[in-house]
Amino acid sequence: MSTSVLICDDSSFARKQVQRALPAGWDVSVSFAGDGEEGLAVIREGKGEVVFLDLTMPVMDGYQVLEVIKAEDLPSMVIVISGDIQPEAVNRVKKMGAVEFIKKPVDQARLAQVLSDFGIYSE
Repeated sequence: MSTSVLICDDSSFARKQVQRALPAGWDVSVSFAGDGEEGLAVIREGKGEVVFLDLTMPVMDGYQVLEVIKAEDLPSMVIVISGDIQPEAVNRVKKMGAVEFIKKPVDQARLAQVLSDFGIYSE
């Protein structure tokens, strides 16, 4: 059974870059969202076992999405992908429930390592 993955970023370029960085052999079903509100709708449909979440987005940003995921106890493992690599941002998202923080643009080897570290993917 494939893993449902949501890539939530307001930049279509960034969404495609993350999709291209996913491990080639990983059996996934990928959904996309352009803002946090759309992302939450996808997660509530059960299509976000693993969520790659941008922080800066219109309508609802990544921090707000993390708050809702926590408040509603939604079954998603969130990996934040952002260009904002300030230590405060990293600490804040981890306290809010994100399992990891990856700097943009996504490095394919780093992404595979994170997925492996959390037992989500193995070669």
